[in-house]
Amino acid sequence: MTTHSSSDYAAFALRVSSGVLFLAHGLMKVQIFSIPGTVGYFESLGLPGFLAYLTIFAELAGGLALIAGVATRLVSLALVPILLGAAWAHWGNGWSFSAQGGGWEFPVFWAIVQSTLVLLGGGAYALRLPVLDRTLGQFA
Repeated sequence: MTTHSSSDYAAFALRVSSGVLFLAHGLMKVQIFSIPGTVGYFESLGLPGFLAYLTIFAELAGGLALIAGVATRLVSLALVPILLGAAWAHWGNGWSFSAQGGGWEFPVFWAIVQSTLVLLGGGAYALRLPVLDRTLGQFA
């Protein structure tokens, strides 16, 4: 029988809630803004359009991986640059995310959450895949 500490349950709550938010943001880019619309937005910022595809994939796949608890540390680490890029994109709108066009407070906070998950790991109820444990070691 496995016993979990309160920090294991805290990591679980942080991991799953963050995963759900990533899924929601990825689906929003697909279903509401549309993929071509998201590509156009990235290009309007001066970024290459292919980064929109990578971002959508990272948000959807990363969200699912976080919910399941697969390679939480590695997934969270990979999502931090995306969140810092989002903070950069919203920087000119001011601090508050409720500002027109969205500010940078939410992506920066979310980057801190992902950095915390890098340190905490998957916590309770994380899906452990032996092949990842052997390959990635502590980052699985």
